[in-house]
Amino acid sequence: MSKVRTRFAPSPTGRMHVGNLRTALYAYLIAKHEGGDFLLRIEDTDQERYVEGAVDIIYHTLAETGLIHDEGPDKDGGCGPYVQSERQAAGIYMKYAKELVKKGKAYYCFCDKERLESLKQEVAGKEIIVYDKHCLHLSKEEVEANLAAGKPFVIRQNTPTEGTTRFEDEIYGVIEVPNAELDDMILIKSDGYPTYNFANVVDDHLMGITHVVRGNEYLSSAPKYNLLYEAFGWDIPVYVHCPLITNEEHKKLSKRSGHSSYEDLIDQGFLTEAVVNYVALLGWCPTDNREIFSLPELVEAFDYHHMSKSPAVFDINKLKWMNGEYIKAMDFDKFYERALPYLKEVISRELDLKKIAEMVKTRIEVFPDIRDLVDFFQEVPEYDSAMYVHKKMKTTEESSLTVLQEILPVLEKQDEYTNDALYETLVTFAKEKGYKNGYVLWPIRTALSGKQMTPAGATEILEVLGKEESVKRIQAAIEKLGGK
Repeated sequence: MSKVRTRFAPSPTGRMHVGNLRTALYAYLIAKHEGGDFLLRIEDTDQERYVEGAVDIIYHTLAETGLIHDEGPDKDGGCGPYVQSERQAAGIYMKYAKELVKKGKAYYCFCDKERLESLKQEVAGKEIIVYDKHCLHLSKEEVEANLAAGKPFVIRQNTPTEGTTRFEDEIYGVIEVPNAELDDMILIKSDGYPTYNFANVVDDHLMGITHVVRGNEYLSSAPKYNLLYEAFGWDIPVYVHCPLITNEEHKKLSKRSGHSSYEDLIDQGFLTEAVVNYVALLGWCPTDNREIFSLPELVEAFDYHHMSKSPAVFDINKLKWMNGEYIKAMDFDKFYERALPYLKEVISRELDLKKIAEMVKTRIEVFPDIRDLVDFFQEVPEYDSAMYVHKKMKTTEESSLTVLQEILPVLEKQDEYTNDALYETLVTFAKEKGYKNGYVLWPIRTALSGKQMTPAGATEILEVLGKEESVKRIQAAIEKLGGK
């Protein structure tokens, strides 16, 4: 086989859906695993769905995820233009559509809206237009007269009505479809633009694409693509149809899920590397069941023959776990840079935010988790005094009050407010009183934080809060428990 060439051909219609990101990723991995080329083509022929600024989103997302294309609108590799509207303006699609008309594999259709409406049929509970090849039977003279008169037209594929069309997909195997089930799809629309299906075939051939990666919703269109390739006498590419991505309820992932796009996930505090890693596993499984991969490691390991036919479930909790693993492995300075806005959002006191960041680094899955973990450093939230009760530590509200009253003067006299010094003081105090360490540390931590769970122990919190604030909070806790 010639050099492997894949492409990512998104429509600029908004944020990049997770399914589109996976298509781009798999196309990139297939090309790079084989030392081939990865192309970017912008498919903007559906002008009604075009969203201003969406092309910039495509470029930004590919750059941020590391899926660097070898050819594209900004990198001419000799197969341009790489924007379909520019290719349409150059007359590429009309030229090839007319070539099919000459071969008898396509024809002009002049049917108006009213006639097409009359052809509607109900198929599988849906109303669709099943075209009856009416205009295929127009004489050459009638066609030329209509064209000369400027009558609106589309160009339709002339699909055989007998026999079957066979195609082979690398994931789903050999599929045969009776030609009688295929409609005469439109190749050129009445506005002169090509349909998605036709432009894809023409562009993939002219750009030398060897492997076509796309979602399995296009499986039903593949026979019509093959008929076009055969009509032109072109080589048919290798098809790799990716399985559907569903949510946890096994329904198609939608915008309403809140995490359907790459940008949604980044906005929610996920790391790009974790998203790419997780998306790679939505339909593909390495032979050793490994889960954590860098992009270069994915290039080395990826084999599309190990992709699944079954729908891939987007499990947000699994992604959170994976993101947490990436956060744990992050360089601290990079982590701190990402964490700082979340820390500042809830803490305005003059505290050592780096120390607080160190506390939470191994305890969060996504960056917004930071807020709820550290907000007590700003002020103690309202809490139930029953929180002082801990069966394992054998603490009660009464015992906690006693410990806090006894430890307050000790902490007031303490000069060195470092974790090590404070820990030594509290352990010594517990030993002298005959208390277990937890019997002392639990009420102190509760008094300082007002929380059941904290990112650090009592002495670490004491160090960050400092003497004045720590003493103030313990005094408040004593009052809360009914002491003086």
